[in-house]
Amino acid sequence: MTSASLTLDPAFRIAPVNRRTFGSFVEHMGRCVYTGIYEPEHATADEDGFRKDVLELCRELGVSVVRYPGGNFVSGYRWEDGVGPREQRPRRLDLAWHSVETNQFGLAEFDRWCTKAGVEPMMALNLGTRGVQEALDLQEYANHPSGTALSDLRAEHGVPTPYGIKLWCLGNELDGPWQVGHKTATEYGRLAAETARAMRMVEPDLELVACGSSSRGMSTFGSWEQEVLRECYELVDHISAHAYYNDEEGDTASFLASAVDMDRFIDSVVATADGIGAELKSDKKIGISFDEWNVWYGKRSMRTDGPGDQWEVAPRRIEDEYNVTDAVVVGNLLISLLRHSDRVAVACIAQLANVIAPIMTEPGGAAWRQTTFHPFAITSRLAAGQVLRVELDAPSINTAKYGEVAGVDAVATYDEESGELAVFLVNRSLEEAVELSIDTSRTPVTGVREAVSIHDDDRNAFNTAAQPDRVTPQPNTSVKVDNGKLTLTLPATSWTALHLTTR
Repeated sequence: MTSASLTLDPAFRIAPVNRRTFGSFVEHMGRCVYTGIYEPEHATADEDGFRKDVLELCRELGVSVVRYPGGNFVSGYRWEDGVGPREQRPRRLDLAWHSVETNQFGLAEFDRWCTKAGVEPMMALNLGTRGVQEALDLQEYANHPSGTALSDLRAEHGVPTPYGIKLWCLGNELDGPWQVGHKTATEYGRLAAETARAMRMVEPDLELVACGSSSRGMSTFGSWEQEVLRECYELVDHISAHAYYNDEEGDTASFLASAVDMDRFIDSVVATADGIGAELKSDKKIGISFDEWNVWYGKRSMRTDGPGDQWEVAPRRIEDEYNVTDAVVVGNLLISLLRHSDRVAVACIAQLANVIAPIMTEPGGAAWRQTTFHPFAITSRLAAGQVLRVELDAPSINTAKYGEVAGVDAVATYDEESGELAVFLVNRSLEEAVELSIDTSRTPVTGVREAVSIHDDDRNAFNTAAQPDRVTPQPNTSVKVDNGKLTLTLPATSWTALHLTTR
């Protein structure tokens, strides 16, 4: 067993905890919508066709904001198809995921689902096959009170009150050659600026997200952000970042250090954005909308064998089964997002149900929590007040991808009003437990309300419909508090959360 130490000081504040860090993503892809959140024939379905078992799990997960309707899907989407009487809605080919879209779930259904789930909507616009006018049309339909063609049409559709959507994505991953309507950075930057300028003529207080790179590995990463922001810096609030991680070729040590890459990704985008701000002599700071992130395995997914000539409604697509190691990585990625709370304005785990998701369902059957559900739900529940910068002294681990990295990673939050302190910890070691000592002399701990770890002797264990609780958070009984010091054991390949009182 190795040892590590950590120092906490409530004066070392990064930023307030941002509830939008705990966002998710609903795309018309695979079974995320149909037989995921929406299944009118299901035994638990409510009057709107929403699965109540999934709604309950979404609330337990602690989701704050949901991005919709894509994703790659949005770059070919006609929003008009998803409004009005369902029996009149057209069926369309979805080129992004080689599927048939029935449009039985659209804007009105999403708004009602958001209300029931208690989440803020984040609406994505099609800037792949469409442009400024179509964006303005959707804005008018969704947000204008009344007295115009499209606002009155919304009222005719049974929704007299505006949806009032304030957070909008100006397209999706348009740097990617796979994207319908793929553009160069200059082309997209001009279109984003034109769209943002026009939308602000209607509603100046909108919050707008420009497309950043679809991954840090893109050959245009960095230059894309520079060129896009030169065009639209003063017109947008945030720029997006997307990242997915997996255990490539058995390099689990690097996989467990995935948050190192996320840290570098965020720092690079912040530096690039600030550089453009300096170039433009602007005092404005651009936020990061990390609106797609997760663990994603192509080879380990339950999916149909290629598109072939089949166009199906809601086929199974990338339905990853997540194991203990995946849950530890997700917990560490949340640590990375929290410690960048000064610049990460939004973050969305992709996606919510079935498609690389923390919630799984079977059509007509059960819904259950994947292993990755637990670190997200616990972090969302416990993180409050201010995010603290922690001082950590831990042994290093060698990785093929990232070189020497800290074997332990951590972040903390402190709520001065309640006196509650939360600490989130990861042991990245594959084999060795770590004895951790936390100096709490500047935040005297009076009690331990909760101490749980996610780990297992079989780090490849996962949950299924038959065994939905095979992997759950377990009490960490090693925690001891004595004279300004807290000690505990972090098992190998584990994520741990502490909920402490300081008064």
